[in-house]
Amino acid sequence: MLNWKHQKESEKMDKISVFLAEDHAVVREGLKHVISSQQDMDVIGEAEDGIEAVKKVKSLRPDVTLLDISMPRLNGLEAIPLIREAVPDCKIVVLSMHKKEAYAHQVLASGGLGYVLKASPSADLVRAIRAVYRGEYFLSPGISQEVITAYIKSRDTNKDAPAYHILSGREQQVLRLTVEGNSISQTADILFLSPKTVERHRANIMKKLNLNNIIDLMKYAIQNGIIDPNLWGK
Repeated sequence: MLNWKHQKESEKMDKISVFLAEDHAVVREGLKHVISSQQDMDVIGEAEDGIEAVKKVKSLRPDVTLLDISMPRLNGLEAIPLIREAVPDCKIVVLSMHKKEAYAHQVLASGGLGYVLKASPSADLVRAIRAVYRGEYFLSPGISQEVITAYIKSRDTNKDAPAYHILSGREQQVLRLTVEGNSISQTADILFLSPKTVERHRANIMKKLNLNNIIDLMKYAIQNGIIDPNLWGK
């Protein structure tokens, strides 16, 4: 009886803890049902917007976080680096309706390991969670695996790298939040920084990228594929 108890406790400890961030309650419940039905997975928390997700992930520290790419207050792409900074061991899967390979590349560049299309069968989501938990990349079959190869190649070489990569991680976060339309105070609240610190980061970004104003910054971000305007405000 004692050995059986220890075995059950071990099985429970070995489960992959998963956090869900999806703004549509019905979709979130469906995802929760699919994941909870797996013997090796356990949903330990959920959120309906990006800011709530970052705060809860910091506290719960799940093995894997599933993020909807389009969420209010803070979208999936913006939430990824904040989560990675707070919980480096947390692996991230992004759930998206967008089949464009550019979106998948942005997820990888932001620190995510998985990209699953919402039109995919639930089995793909389960496989994605297990894959990223092992530290592997996972893209839905509808997305070319060459995206991963291209990302790794661009990551591992500095040759011809766009100026964006000379920005620090924090500066990249400030850039993304700025071009989305967040004010200095809003960006400061999201990143838990002082407004003066955000102002300093903005000034450094402008200097490093040789830009003059926010409009130039927005054009730069769109032209270089750092952000896609179709993602914002959804």
